Amino acid sequence: MRQHKGMGARMRIAADVGGTFTDVTTFDPATGELRLGKTLSTNDRIVDGIKLGVRKAGSDFADASLFLHGATVAINTILERSGARAVLVTTRGFRDIYEIGRINRPDAYNLFFKKHVPLIPRSARFEVSERVDSSGAVLEALSGESLEQLAREIQRSGANAIAIAFLNAYRNPTHELQVKAFLEQRFPTAFISASHELSREYREFERTSTVAANVYVGPRVQTYLDEIDGDLKQIGFGGRFLIVQSTGGLFDLAQARQECIRMLESGPAAGVIGVRALCEQIGLRDAIAFDMGGTTAKSGVVVNGEALVANQVMIGGYAEGLPAQIPMIDIQEVGTGGGSIARVTSGGALRVGPQSAGSKPGPACYGLGGIEPTVTDANLVLGRLSSERFLGGDMKLDPALAKAALDRFVGEPLGISTEKAADGIIRIAASSMANVVKRVTTERGLDVRDFPMVAIGGAGPLHASLIARELRISKVIIPNAPGHFSAYGMLVADLRRDFAQTMFVRLAEVDFDTMNALHEAMEVQGTADVQQASDQSGKVEITRFADMRYIGQEHAVTVELPMQAYQKGDVVAIKACFDAEHLLRYGFSSPEQGAEIVSIRSSVAGVMPKPTTDPIDRRGARPLEAYATQDVYFDGHGFLPTPVYRRPELAWQDVVHGPALVEENATTTVLLPGDSLEVDAWGNLHITVGLQ
Repeated sequence: MRQHKGMGARMRIAADVGGTFTDVTTFDPATGELRLGKTLSTNDRIVDGIKLGVRKAGSDFADASLFLHGATVAINTILERSGARAVLVTTRGFRDIYEIGRINRPDAYNLFFKKHVPLIPRSARFEVSERVDSSGAVLEALSGESLEQLAREIQRSGANAIAIAFLNAYRNPTHELQVKAFLEQRFPTAFISASHELSREYREFERTSTVAANVYVGPRVQTYLDEIDGDLKQIGFGGRFLIVQSTGGLFDLAQARQECIRMLESGPAAGVIGVRALCEQIGLRDAIAFDMGGTTAKSGVVVNGEALVANQVMIGGYAEGLPAQIPMIDIQEVGTGGGSIARVTSGGALRVGPQSAGSKPGPACYGLGGIEPTVTDANLVLGRLSSERFLGGDMKLDPALAKAALDRFVGEPLGISTEKAADGIIRIAASSMANVVKRVTTERGLDVRDFPMVAIGGAGPLHASLIARELRISKVIIPNAPGHFSAYGMLVADLRRDFAQTMFVRLAEVDFDTMNALHEAMEVQGTADVQQASDQSGKVEITRFADMRYIGQEHAVTVELPMQAYQKGDVVAIKACFDAEHLLRYGFSSPEQGAEIVSIRSSVAGVMPKPTTDPIDRRGARPLEAYATQDVYFDGHGFLPTPVYRRPELAWQDVVHGPALVEENATTTVLLPGDSLEVDAWGNLHITVGLQ
């Protein structure tokens, strides 16, 4: 794939490590060449899969100046409950805040509802005598005796990670700083984190939960990053190592080692950033990002040219009840991917996922020891994947093994044919993934039918048209290299630091000089951070926000503050921005009602050089021809002889009518009967979905 030249002198390598595949994209600014590599993830030793992917891309770490990485280690550590032996240090009388949580329940009518289980048990939560009030004034100073007792309790616990969360520390972190300094001397090898380092916002439960999660994943994430860093240095890499945050921005290794919680949705966030860049390229303001890989399917949304960001998220979903008070691209996820296992329950119902075959043993058709049927096996039996051309021919698939697995575990228990079993698996998977798309659109007050869907990931283009039909989405876009798009998204991401500070004030009473001073303090720190992470003093972009609500409301809406109105102190213009955002999110606004500010935010971006795509050629005199025909099963039609096209041979303004398959190295795009596809000037595939 050819790209325009970017700034910089040496190779840049981006690696997205998923549960099934490791995707590598390399970019050479000197030649403008973008290369791709995909390999099965080596979960026992992650760096081996990365190195193999780089070799498959025809690149070498010795020639690289920049390595960008997205990983699932943080979120997996929490979901698997495989984190550190951690303790929580809190204000005397408040150790149960972390367990009590909020009264809100994810399912109010579930009689069997189970409350969230804290990552740190009650026996590992220790109290110290101290107190700061809501204005930041010290009511009770720390006592040396209390600290000595704390050290003895931590020693007895055997903990290797310590979270510190004091009441009102967002306003005055002095006591947290003192305790952290004391504990760092007593426990020099422990991972220690204080809540104010991650969040300067009110809501003590959410702030406590955030720092608890950070120390829970911290030791494992540090080990993971240090192993990769050490291995890369051994093979000759001497450049910068940057990690993707859940905001889609990049931060350096030192920051990532301390603020591990910011890596929760590292890889998926990069995919949404890639979709945002695509929207800018082709002139789209709004789009759904749908990413289906080997283990999970994710969805985010771009509105008015920007990825929607949530300033507080529930780790692992709302039902888990573990909030993290950090900004994150609003991504919803479901355990449905190419490797998701299909099974028939004791009640005779067909289920798909969330269990996954992963990379080992993998789907039955891989021939690596897997015996249970997966979504990939179903696609192979239906003729949508080639047994000889999978991953560009690097990996052969065995249709006989896929058929045997489908018959044994689905077809025979349900008394249906292999094809009906496979089609049922695909339809159930598509329904599950459609619900994920609804959660980031319909549940956010957005009409899903107004958005084109950009399908990425190795399995996204296989299922995009079917999902679009279920959602009544009329247009699907398949970008270049969709199977490597999260890795590509890292190459178009910027360095980024996000800060927030609680500031309760009615909009009509705002002292803009005071608010500006708070914003500037955050921005000075952010600018220093991004410049430290960069090897050049490039352009820095700053965006200011405020969390606002109508007087009397509980929860707030984040509003970008227009700088011209901000500098003039124009509260009328700022109120109008809030009303418009509230209308977008909730379908109503109250322009006549007063508003207040809850928190202010600053986002600091260190702009990175980016690759840009060259236009492709129009077709000459030679007509577009399919290079093969294969029988493909479509519901309601049975098996149809279906033309197969090579994507690299498609030209600008080429049109393909369904049914058809478009194959490329890491994925296949399926056009259902009634669909049509047109190629744009940059080689993206625009599918008009055959809605009836």
